[in-house]
Amino acid sequence: MGHDPTVARGTLYVVATPIGNLGDLAPRARAVLGAVDAILAEDTRHTRHLTTHFAIATALEPLHEHNEAARAGALVERLRGGAALALVSDAGTPLLSDPGFGLVRAVRAAGLPVVAVPGPCAAIAALSIAGLPTDRFCFEGFLPARGAARRARIAALAGEPRTLVLYESPHRIGEALADLAAGLGATRPAAVARELTKLHEAVHRTTLGELVEWSARDPHAAAGEVVLVVGGAPAADPAGAGEAERVLSVLLAELPLKQAVALAVALTGEPRNRLYQRALALKRGAD
Repeated sequence: MGHDPTVARGTLYVVATPIGNLGDLAPRARAVLGAVDAILAEDTRHTRHLTTHFAIATALEPLHEHNEAARAGALVERLRGGAALALVSDAGTPLLSDPGFGLVRAVRAAGLPVVAVPGPCAAIAALSIAGLPTDRFCFEGFLPARGAARRARIAALAGEPRTLVLYESPHRIGEALADLAAGLGATRPAAVARELTKLHEAVHRTTLGELVEWSARDPHAAAGEVVLVVGGAPAADPAGAGEAERVLSVLLAELPLKQAVALAVALTGEPRNRLYQRALALKRGAD
């Protein structure tokens, strides 16, 4: 390849690609992908659909979690020799729950330039339309696949005050929502964003408890790529909690437990799960 002014010699370009709609490939990203010596792709078959669509003839080479460590040294040497390389993932911004960190770290350690060509990112796209606070958020990537490990991770996040952004596999969405509702509280506000930028894009914004019910009855809930956005833990309110307990105590003296809890929720706005557990404790103490 000649000295195309679009790219600099000896540079690794980290290029964001569409998460669904091919129209979201930025002009600069298209130009860089067409000008580098090779495109390092998570799955060359997947990326070939993109390059073919845009008539990009650049060679594709595989770089994924199974070969990244072994290939990093040779790729650094190619960059030292003056090659320009682009790193892409199957969709969105590389390194966000995708391979590439090992290579970027190796290139940085070698003192060679790494340049971002920004663009689509499913986490940011979902956050921008979920209707939950965006001033501070916490990206957690994928929750553990195994139930016990997933519940442990959720328990560790229960007190996190920032909005949570999570990725989840479609076939595990029901289990994940159930564990989130149990671990964070069914009344926690949340949104499920599916198939962003694609034909069947959908965003469901309600509470974790209602999302559990939705996932059980909607046959399309387990279809397509999923981003979960969950509201952060509410700020501690000892005064409010004390008032809620006082109200609950008064109601329990006159009403059955479930009815007392329902009325206490309506009067105080406190989470039902919290009040129910407190009511059980108060009843045990009274017995």
